[in-house]
Amino acid sequence: MTTPLHVPGVPFALTPSPGSSWVVDESSGDVHVTGAPRTDIFIDPRGGISSDSEAVLDAATLLGTPPAGDFQLSARVTVDFAATFDAGVLLLWVDERHWGKLCFEYSPDGEALIVSVVTRGVSDDANAFAVDGNQVWLRVSRIGQAYAYHASLDGTLWRMIRHFALVDPAGSAAIGFEGQSPTGEGCAVKFDRISFATTRLGELRDGS
Repeated sequence: MTTPLHVPGVPFALTPSPGSSWVVDESSGDVHVTGAPRTDIFIDPRGGISSDSEAVLDAATLLGTPPAGDFQLSARVTVDFAATFDAGVLLLWVDERHWGKLCFEYSPDGEALIVSVVTRGVSDDANAFAVDGNQVWLRVSRIGQAYAYHASLDGTLWRMIRHFALVDPAGSAAIGFEGQSPTGEGCAVKFDRISFATTRLGELRDGS
């Protein structure tokens, strides 16, 4: 049985996916993982919207169920990019066919990009903006029945990446972290400055 982990700043337990290598530094609150080679969470839309669409759901995850109501989960994400689509991710998870990712990802052009993926049966894939370096801030917020993704270069000024909804009739969506290396030999990711708040996002567009 996988043992839940306590992450300082997060008021609920987070459970690692089987076989993953999550490490929590209790003194600093930093969370580390090395995404295993050839791992991802993605359902290729080219297969069409059907239960037969090929799903890859083997990346390292660390997930827990937040309290009911609005919230904001943010972290600074540092990725040791080496191969295309290496990424550190904030993950929102309902079930194997309904989930969303906010990614700091290495593009085929060798750029570090903010990328969002929302899956409703199959995945979409949308690039936002490039980042100079291997570190950025990411945030996922729940606002009523909707979610918002934001990214920031400094943890103060935020840019909206996505505003969307997911079918979640049981209200059981989990949130947390992911590390992936779909084409590579593994990818080290660090999440630090982790913060969870049950306050409602004030302004969707500027992220305040």
